Amino acid sequence: MTDTILSIAGVGKTYAGGTTALHPVDLDIRRGEIFALLGPNGAGKTTLISIVCGIVTPSTGTITVAGHDAVRDYKAARRVLGLVPQELATDQFETVLATVTFSRRLFGRSGHAGHIEQVLRDLSLWDKRHAKIRELSGGMKRRVLIAKALAHEPDILFLDEPTAGVDVELRRDMWKLVHRLRERGTTIILTTHYIEEAEEMADRVGVITKGRLLLVEDKTAMMQKLGKREMVLTLAEPMTSVPAELAEWHPALEDEGRRLRYTFDARGERTGIPSLLRRLQELDIAFTDLETFKSSLEDIFVDLVEGRRAEEQAA
Repeated sequence: MTDTILSIAGVGKTYAGGTTALHPVDLDIRRGEIFALLGPNGAGKTTLISIVCGIVTPSTGTITVAGHDAVRDYKAARRVLGLVPQELATDQFETVLATVTFSRRLFGRSGHAGHIEQVLRDLSLWDKRHAKIRELSGGMKRRVLIAKALAHEPDILFLDEPTAGVDVELRRDMWKLVHRLRERGTTIILTTHYIEEAEEMADRVGVITKGRLLLVEDKTAMMQKLGKREMVLTLAEPMTSVPAELAEWHPALEDEGRRLRYTFDARGERTGIPSLLRRLQELDIAFTDLETFKSSLEDIFVDLVEGRRAEEQAA
């Protein structure tokens, strides 16, 4: 039986004006996993995280955090959670050390200088511990937010768009930190609109758009789908149907037979493109243009949903 540390059941949010920011979500997070919530800006990622962390009140549903009801036993549930928000909001005139120490005590933990020192060292902040927040760069301020979230040793860490607007070096440092935290047993949930971030860090990926959690899959299965690319050939002469000799590539005719579309796995050892082009030449099928396309995030969402529906209908 899977060890579930966070259970979200039917959680949704509709505001007084009638706007639905989040349609009911059912989601179980496994202890010790890295879960990525992938979706475009405005998809509902931050709303879901804010509800779980007690910042936004849900309209429907229940949340259980490490066995604690997030509403009835709010303090116990919140103590388990750490949140790194998108906004760089912190006291600009406090020092790094004072800010992180205060965050730890806010959750009823004693000072424990050793833990705080380790967190600051992990985030390359130890040399800046006596600096005031206002003296730090944007990247360093983001590191302070992470240190604050880790100060009380949470079992679950939420990272809301952790690398949005940060440089490549900080992004890589954060990826390394996330993996180290997981090795120590921390469960990590991150929101992102970067596909490569989900690929680099996550065990499972949830796709959310327009306030709906479309599906949840293991990363490996998800990345295989994200690896799909398309090649479109503009034919010199329109065709009425795909020749039987091309059946193994499963191409599709479009634009009244003027275009031939072939979908392939860009991550596979063989894309099938060279052999397809050779066969076209053997069949004397000429083309005047060749284009390759990488699906957009929205295209990927549509493909994933249609694939899930087909699986459900076949079951």
